[in-house]
Amino acid sequence: MQELWYTRAPEPTATGIAADLGWLDDEFAPEGIAVRPFRETSGLDGHAGGPLRTLLHESGNVPALWARSRGASSRLVALAWAETPQVVLTRAHVTIREPEDLRGRRLGLPLRADVPVDVERATALRGLRNALWAGGLTLNDVHLIDVPAAPGASAPEVDALAGGEVDAVYVGSAAVLHDAEARGLPVAIDLGVHPDKRVRVNDATLRLITVDQLLLDIRPDVVARFLRVLLDAADWAAAYPRQAVLLAGENDGTPGRGWDAPPPGLADLRVDLSAERLGLLAEQERFLRSHGFLESAVDVHGWADGTALAAAHAGRRSYQEQTV
Repeated sequence: MQELWYTRAPEPTATGIAADLGWLDDEFAPEGIAVRPFRETSGLDGHAGGPLRTLLHESGNVPALWARSRGASSRLVALAWAETPQVVLTRAHVTIREPEDLRGRRLGLPLRADVPVDVERATALRGLRNALWAGGLTLNDVHLIDVPAAPGASAPEVDALAGGEVDAVYVGSAAVLHDAEARGLPVAIDLGVHPDKRVRVNDATLRLITVDQLLLDIRPDVVARFLRVLLDAADWAAAYPRQAVLLAGENDGTPGRGWDAPPPGLADLRVDLSAERLGLLAEQERFLRSHGFLESAVDVHGWADGTALAAAHAGRRSYQEQTV
């Protein structure tokens, strides 16, 4: 093996921190393996198989579940959690302050016809469903309005909100939120501060680390060592949260990310296959399938393979014992 590829997100994650600290290079360079970031163009490239059989892919759960539902030979080797902005926006003169105020309102949903799976629509629908659920409501209690997007257009639902075509929209992007607030669109409901993870779970919060079955078969040691580095990076982020925020800001071009203090999520960037996270993923799979985003059912527990993560923990203990 000469190259190992990985993907990362702009939010603080163990993968991004490990890469920025140089720990992935440190782990694999001595044996001549070059570790390279994989730059996706569609959000789905890394799930499509092809030549990148040596890709460790960290992504939102919608693309990964979609690809698996279509027969991708991937295996789920770890789950991560990343706190991201999640809000429902409205207009200044629309009285929406609590989830209950959404009853009977027009909620905008982006609609893209030029993508294999509409991740933005799935994310917005899940976010709105979460907001409604927090107020004891369902999608049947509101009017969902499709907002078609031109190819390459960003956040058409925000334009529809500003133009009075809808009463509220979900936003899960820091950049889109910043632009919307600059346009005078206030936050009506902040889902990101809700204590229940079932209200915060969405594509970008519950992140998946997947690998091709072939890589897991022929080089399980490489997968385990990669995960071991992520475990160390998560510990480092918990010990040095401000530095972790700065690293993430350097990666996405927003130094410090505008936070006065590190977000609570930085205390827990660990990767695992815990029963809680697998349960949240199974519920997300049911939601996506029920709304037509998946082509077939995905057995989340059968998809998961914990052997590499177990080896990562064992190797980590061995490494720590050697350095005591």
